[in-house]
Parts: sequence; C-alpha cells; structure tokens
Amino acid sequence: MTVTVESQKRPEGSKPNALRRSGLIPANVYGHNGSESISLVVDAKEVERLLKKAAVNKTEIELNIPELQWTGKTVLKEVQVHPAKGTPYHLSFYAGAKR
Repeated sequence: MTVTVESQKRPEGSKPNALRRSGLIPANVYGHNGSESISLVVDAKEVERLLKKAAVNKTEIELNIPELQWTGKTVLKEVQVHPAKGTPYHLSFYAGAKR
C-alpha cells in the first residue's frame, strides 16, 4: 500500500510555531539526493490523513514536492508529537529506502 502526500518547500526564515498556527506541519526529507536534506511543510489535515494510514518505518509514502519537481518513494522515519496537546509537531521522511 502506497500513500501519496503533497508537500511544499518550507519558506526561508519561517518560524515553526507560526507555520503550525497557520495549519502547516514542519517536516524534513533525508536521503533524497545523497546526504542533503530538504525542509518542507505539510498541511495539517494531510498529516492527520497520513497518520491514519501509515506506520512509522513500514508504509511506503509517495512524497510530491512541486517546487522542486521531485516525486519519490519515502518512509516515515519519525513523528514528533506535542507533549500536552498530542498533535503532530514535526515529521521526518527518509527517501533512501530501497524495498
């Protein structure tokens, strides 16, 4: 089962808390092009939908980044959750997974 996620490149100089207030969750993708990582933002509603379908380190996720014209298969490596609210705080994707 492959899940598709739309994301955007994170605006330069944006603050994570300001992004969260506007309904976006900060994320990173590692290993898409060697050791380089990309800072992203994903819509909070899309993150909720993703977390219902995907398991950490198990589910293959098709990640689309239109600004970079990059689409690739990734795995959700880490989900950070706010300690008091229980809401997703940050996501980490890994693109070097060969399955």
